[in-house]
Amino acid sequence: MMNNESKLIELTVRNHAGVMSHITGLFSRRGYNLEGILCGPVGDGSSSRMYLLVNNESRMEQVISQLEKLYDVLELKVKPKFDRTVFSRLHELV
Repeated sequence: MMNNESKLIELTVRNHAGVMSHITGLFSRRGYNLEGILCGPVGDGSSSRMYLLVNNESRMEQVISQLEKLYDVLELKVKPKFDRTVFSRLHELV
């Protein structure tokens, strides 16, 4: 369920098997729920862009700090304000 307390984490990551599992595992090990995930290759396919919709919890800064340290994370942006249209439309499909 999406709420106004959500924020979007935009990651550019290396595109190879296991990257999504590694990143989502970091959240699950800490008991965080991902409200939504979008991922697709960019450019020549050697990297992917991941969008993670998460609840804006005070402890989230620790997870973000750990994401930035991962070898496969090339870039990370936190977007507290974003267009929810894509996630809302995908939510309607499930």
